[in-house]
Amino acid sequence: GVVDLVPGGRGVAVTDDNKLEYVNLVTAHRMTTSIKEQIASFTEGFNDIVPHDVVSLLNPSELELLISGTPDIDVDDLRANTEYTGYSPSTPQVRWFWQVVQELKKEDCARLLMFITGTSKVPLDGFKALQGISGPQRFQIHKAYGGGRRLCSAHTCFNQLDLPEYASKEELQERLLFAIREGSEGFGFG
Repeated sequence: GVVDLVPGGRGVAVTDDNKLEYVNLVTAHRMTTSIKEQIASFTEGFNDIVPHDVVSLLNPSELELLISGTPDIDVDDLRANTEYTGYSPSTPQVRWFWQVVQELKKEDCARLLMFITGTSKVPLDGFKALQGISGPQRFQIHKAYGGGRRLCSAHTCFNQLDLPEYASKEELQERLLFAIREGSEGFGFG
């Protein structure tokens, strides 16, 4: 049936002046109001398993790992499905990067994947099936200009890691671990 999103809404025409408000109201209705009972049931069941005071301590990345578990990441598959811009597979920084990734603990490997792609989930068909904003998008390592003092940064829509030209494997490892552990929330950390 018809739902009035505003009082007397069925009699209000959608125009250029009010279409943004209409879209916001339809979205709010479909995402919350119309499924209020289902959300309440889900929340109650979820809080039976994981108490609310525990969930409130977690950031979205940690919550995803709690629900989904720490994935098994095939680093060789990720490496085989990586594209390079400004670097080649034989560049010292790229070789060091893969050495560091091979040495990561399972949790840090999941954090790296989350940092670069926005999720810790491994595609069912392997990294050749990694998705970006416009469909299939392989993992990319781009040379970040501006000196080695910078941290690594990522563009999750494009599965892209911007890797500065670090002077040593140790410096790369230190900066990468800091970025994936501390810089995994929000936009523009770099």
